[in-house]
Amino acid sequence: MASSQRKRGRCGRFGTFAAFARHSLLLTVVSSGFLRVAICAADRQQPNIILIFSDDHGYSDLSCQEIQNDLKTPNIDALAAGGVVMTSGYVTAPQCVPSRAGLLSGRSQNRFGVDGNGDALDGFDAQQTIAERLKGAGYATGMTGKWHLGPDREIVKHGFDDVYYKNSSRPAWANFNLDGTDREPGPDDSKLYHLDANSEAACAFIQRHHNEPFFFYCAYRAPHVPLDAPPKYLERFPGKMPERRRQALAMISAMDDGVGQIMTTLRRYDLEENTLIFFIGDNGAPLKIHKVDAPGGGPGWDGSLNEPLNGEKGMLSEGGIRVPFVAYWKGHLTSGQRFPHPVISLDVAATAVSLAGLPEDPQLDGVNLVPYLSGVKDSPPHETLYWRWIAQSAVREGKWKYLRGGAREYLYDLEADQEEKHNLLARHPDVAAKLLAKLTKWSEALSPPGIETKQMSTTWEEYFDHYLEGKQSPKPPARSRRDDTVNEWTARNATTQIKDGVLQVRPIEKQPRPFIVSSGFELPAKLTAVVRLRSQKLGEAGFAWRQSGQKDFPDSQLVTFECPASDDLREHRISLPATGNVIHLRVLLPEGGADIESIEFQDDSGRTVKAWRFGNG
Repeated sequence: MASSQRKRGRCGRFGTFAAFARHSLLLTVVSSGFLRVAICAADRQQPNIILIFSDDHGYSDLSCQEIQNDLKTPNIDALAAGGVVMTSGYVTAPQCVPSRAGLLSGRSQNRFGVDGNGDALDGFDAQQTIAERLKGAGYATGMTGKWHLGPDREIVKHGFDDVYYKNSSRPAWANFNLDGTDREPGPDDSKLYHLDANSEAACAFIQRHHNEPFFFYCAYRAPHVPLDAPPKYLERFPGKMPERRRQALAMISAMDDGVGQIMTTLRRYDLEENTLIFFIGDNGAPLKIHKVDAPGGGPGWDGSLNEPLNGEKGMLSEGGIRVPFVAYWKGHLTSGQRFPHPVISLDVAATAVSLAGLPEDPQLDGVNLVPYLSGVKDSPPHETLYWRWIAQSAVREGKWKYLRGGAREYLYDLEADQEEKHNLLARHPDVAAKLLAKLTKWSEALSPPGIETKQMSTTWEEYFDHYLEGKQSPKPPARSRRDDTVNEWTARNATTQIKDGVLQVRPIEKQPRPFIVSSGFELPAKLTAVVRLRSQKLGEAGFAWRQSGQKDFPDSQLVTFECPASDDLREHRISLPATGNVIHLRVLLPEGGADIESIEFQDDSGRTVKAWRFGNG
């Protein structure tokens, strides 16, 4: 599809009139003889908006936060120096899916039933996103990176005309090329590291649409696990440190390089002074309490830090929801600011709608931040902010924050105690009661209503004990097993090595049954697994899988097959009746282990969608 055709489609019900009306005075003589004048605000050029959203990125992990000294983020620091650092910048949830649903809709995701990662997305599907709203004002729209709000092919249904969806080593789903040209929608494998591909996609989008107003959403999957930085970035951080910290620093550095590329592209087209840029984290870093430097780069601590804030991802304490939050708009925002008043990711949509010249929408829960960040208004943007995340809820008003988890209640003075170390509930019960009443009233309009939707899990109870009650959680015992990772597969209860053209998986004595796991991809439903392996002993093997939106491996999502004892490699074809996109796989092996030559997955047409061949190392 040619670019001109795409632009006409983008204008929607306004057609080519919207593009023309932005720059001219249109006089139309109607049949009744009256002269109607349609005037577009030609003297108010619509600014471009770029929204950069990082993933599991702790509060302290930008140099401009002035907390850590091991970071290398010069390009984001330059945005901060020329713009505004929100020292009390929040997101709507301490978890990926609800945080993104709130950001892109501009409404508290609790209003439409997306409290947590496992919730149905019907409510989000019914919302009007920032992209859809700005398309109505004549904007070009696009995204790259992590979506996490439904199937990749349906991203375009949410207002994003240009899509380069890539958040791992697997091929992207794209409808434009990284050189800025159109392409048929479908898989694209640029062979680039996914963060580098995201940056290239952002620059290609700017190139495509530099002559019209645009909105671009760049959702880097960093420093979220699996930690996968290539040597190019790891080599920037030599010296002794936890390997997971090195990986996080490297992935953050890759994002920073991307910000530099984006700024260079904007300047090439003389767009810097007409582009508002947000850089925001989607939630706090997962620490798993003890920040274990586990090998493999998979689940666990992602190497990022929330200091000095208390808590982590999965909590409505400050460490779970207060995030890096920077805004830059050259010549329009008061530069070098450290803005102390609370703001929230919901404000992005309200700001964008206002700058695009669209009518104020009372459905939006945020506010236009520009008057506050430019010095036009000196009052706080929000009187009160609210949160509900499954079994937890919270409210902040001025310096006071009331936090609740199940039956537990806390009251903090964040001006004096941003680390949330001193619960003032007993000293100020009247303040707590007032905030609880406001929180309860707010929650009545949610779907479903109430200040919680489920009971506290064991994990959340442990987090609250450790972080908020001062009960030191015992460190996990040293692992008696090894976790070896080869070609994106990690062994559990086993050792691995590549030898004689196969992956040899051998069980560790006195450990449970061996298996290997892999994630960081997204495979379509209705898969066929094709595996070539041999087993020294007769035994049972199997495939288990986890789908998008699932937190665990359901018992029903397991298929098994028999492995005869053999000295020869045998091919096994196993149908996986997945009902959604597969994001995590386990290959269960016979008790004696196995030698694996290859693992391949085919879609229902027989096309290979993902393959690993261990004989190539």
